[in-house]
Amino acid sequence: MRIAISTDCWFPQLNGIARTLDATVRELRAMGHEVLLLTPDEFGSVPLPWYREDPIVFAWYPRLARLMREFKPEFVHIATQGLLGLSTRLWCWRHDMRFATAFHTRFPEYARIRHGIPEGLLYRYMRLFHGRSAPVLVPSQSLADELGKHGFRNLRIWQRGVDSDTYHPRPKTWTQYPRPIHMYVGRVADEKNIEAFLKVKTEGTKMIVGDGPQLNTLRERFPGAVYLGNKQGEELSRCYAEADVFVFPSLLDTFGLVVLEALASGVPVAALPSPHLVEIFGPHEVVVFDDDLAAACRKALTIAPERCREVALKFSWRACTEQFLHIIEEAQHAA
Repeated sequence: MRIAISTDCWFPQLNGIARTLDATVRELRAMGHEVLLLTPDEFGSVPLPWYREDPIVFAWYPRLARLMREFKPEFVHIATQGLLGLSTRLWCWRHDMRFATAFHTRFPEYARIRHGIPEGLLYRYMRLFHGRSAPVLVPSQSLADELGKHGFRNLRIWQRGVDSDTYHPRPKTWTQYPRPIHMYVGRVADEKNIEAFLKVKTEGTKMIVGDGPQLNTLRERFPGAVYLGNKQGEELSRCYAEADVFVFPSLLDTFGLVVLEALASGVPVAALPSPHLVEIFGPHEVVVFDDDLAAACRKALTIAPERCREVALKFSWRACTEQFLHIIEEAQHAA
């Protein structure tokens, strides 16, 4: 099948959307499918002055139309709701092309926290964008139920995977910081609720791996933590494996790929009880959910690394890609 995938979020952004799509495209191509990626690389972008991590893509429609005409897609997946997503949706409408969309990020809540924009206004836009006929791919049933209350329709579950070859247990040898090491990995921004982690009293060392607009503020307010900045590839996998507990304080993430990456590295997780994460990871008992993060951290330290790895191996990118293909094949043949 020839599949075009459109996303406003792409590398060098280090977020779950870019990593999910990158893994999915690799699996699709390995399975023999042709994929056209429509990303900011093809169109150019400029960062927002007040939030440089979120660029505006120059979604020039004539260029998009030319790329689509040359590729001749049989199906289109629109991963984001930015200008490139809008241009792609317009092309699908004009060419009577079937497509699916995705709800990766709780953008209305993020925009309220970052910029004070009312959630209701953005949910209205997103309902219009996603429409009522095309499948809307979401990572959990609890998120589907919540979006259903906001008026979304045709919600389908598309879970996530982990690269278990990249993220795996290693000897804890490279750091001399006092143990246990409690680690957070991800974007350093208000909506990630990192302060809740840094305020908790724990033994050992707290480490923050990542960058973002809140980094300097947190460094000033919590100088006792260790801030390692952005890490990628081998460096990132070594960071995960060095931790004794991975701490995930976010209540807004729709899945949390970093949780899977920590588990694949043999590291138990302490988290606040987000309903979406509880649904996905709660039954496996390697993620400890508690409103008291300190208590969750203490309990997580008792979980065997081997059990964490065992659970992570249940989440493969091949299985996720097969799920993705099943959804779009159904949509392609829908009346």
